[in-house]
Amino acid sequence: MEQIKARVRKWGNSFGIILPKDFMDSKKIGEGSEISVRIEPSNMMTVGDVLELAKKFKLKRKGDTQKILDEIDRELWPEEE
Repeated sequence: MEQIKARVRKWGNSFGIILPKDFMDSKKIGEGSEISVRIEPSNMMTVGDVLELAKKFKLKRKGDTQKILDEIDRELWPEEE
């Protein structure tokens, strides 16, 4: 599965998104093709996003999701002393 970001635009009385031509070509999608679209708010984080943050900040995996989240919280929002 491929993930791309697209901006919603007004299109007559409806709304639509525009998919980049190179993406369409690479997936062999053309006019009239039926596709599935998954809609997520842009402020939503997935587990994959959390793990990418853990890599970015070079955080050690401790084998427990809550521990990883706690460590990311400490790194991103340190408590004021």
